[in-house]
Amino acid sequence: MKITSLTLWLFIGLTMITLTNCGQTSATNTSAQTGINQVDIPELLPRPKALQDATEWERTQSGYMKLSSDLRLKNANAVEPRVTLAQIFVNEARVTGEHGHYYPAALKMVDQALNINKGLDQNLEFLALSTKASVQLSQHDFASALETAKRAIRINPHNAQIYGALVDANVELGNYDAAVEASDQMVSIRPDLRSYSRVSYLREIYGDVDGAIEAMEMAVKAGYPGYESTAWARLTLGEIHQRYGNKEAARKQYETILKERPNYPFAIAALGDLALDAKDYPKAEKLLKEAAGIIPEVGYYMSLAKLYKATGRQEEMRSAEEEIFVMLQDDVDSGHNMDLEYASFYRDQFEDYDKAMEYTRREYEKRPRNIDVNRLIAALMQEKDMKKEAQPYLEVAASTNSRHPELTEMMAR
Repeated sequence: MKITSLTLWLFIGLTMITLTNCGQTSATNTSAQTGINQVDIPELLPRPKALQDATEWERTQSGYMKLSSDLRLKNANAVEPRVTLAQIFVNEARVTGEHGHYYPAALKMVDQALNINKGLDQNLEFLALSTKASVQLSQHDFASALETAKRAIRINPHNAQIYGALVDANVELGNYDAAVEASDQMVSIRPDLRSYSRVSYLREIYGDVDGAIEAMEMAVKAGYPGYESTAWARLTLGEIHQRYGNKEAARKQYETILKERPNYPFAIAALGDLALDAKDYPKAEKLLKEAAGIIPEVGYYMSLAKLYKATGRQEEMRSAEEEIFVMLQDDVDSGHNMDLEYASFYRDQFEDYDKAMEYTRREYEKRPRNIDVNRLIAALMQEKDMKKEAQPYLEVAASTNSRHPELTEMMAR
């Protein structure tokens, strides 16, 4: 599932929370004590061919093999390899889109690590909690992620990246003042790609679009060309340009990504969406299918369904819609909260505002202060000619002075 929210930034910071900062000891117990009689390690799935040339794939495979061997042959109850394997799985979920496999795999390993460690080694406890928070954010379990991040910070309040999880969770829950405070703390500890990206996101939330662009440009400059994290920062920079109408600036960013990191599917799909907006349907279809052939991101299929609808290709549209529902359900089955994705799909593809409202209401119950959730409820109510009822939600959506184009349009009605 393509996720363009701030939660993805924790993935970028994850590998920076390294085991080398945590001492050399590893807590162990006997199998009888832990209840683990044999090591069950989730599989590392083969990457699609287009992603196998990426520089980190060889390191990922060798790291996975060494860690698995250490657990099976040296110490079946070691904590450190489990945490590192969980981090590998989180990264692979991001790179390959295989969320249904990798997120449960990561949670399995990190929960085992926490169960074995039981707080004995505080450094490993911190790493395990930090990793768990990232998975919870990825699965949109924001309240749990916030509590997990707070537990980690109580152990180590001096690590910049765990404050990223605190930013992300507070943003998604609508605790924007707390998110700003955590972001300031993060930047003060380590000004880098991860912290600049959060500054950018918060500036956009508070209506400072130019400042958001400036901060994301700083994030890009702080990264290494060709690295996945840098590509994602540049992609996000392009999306800001695109969201506020500067499509040529967006195109430039997406094309630069592909020069530095060929076959990066998110950039390919972004160019496809630009072509779709321009009604260049043959080009859009080619690019979106190319991206979908690399990783199974449901967002690519949603764009294709939109294309088929616009061009009157009913059979292909229905086939794409069926595939989207299967993919959404797969994410749900793996523990991923997909209420907003369902809501947007019902609204945009089917114009079924009642069904979309049903899913949005479920999300609203979990995070009533989030401006994006409130904006969607207001939009659905306006579509149903319920302008008076929409007003309280519009007020919350506008409470941070956001300049989101959809909000600006709704406020003008």
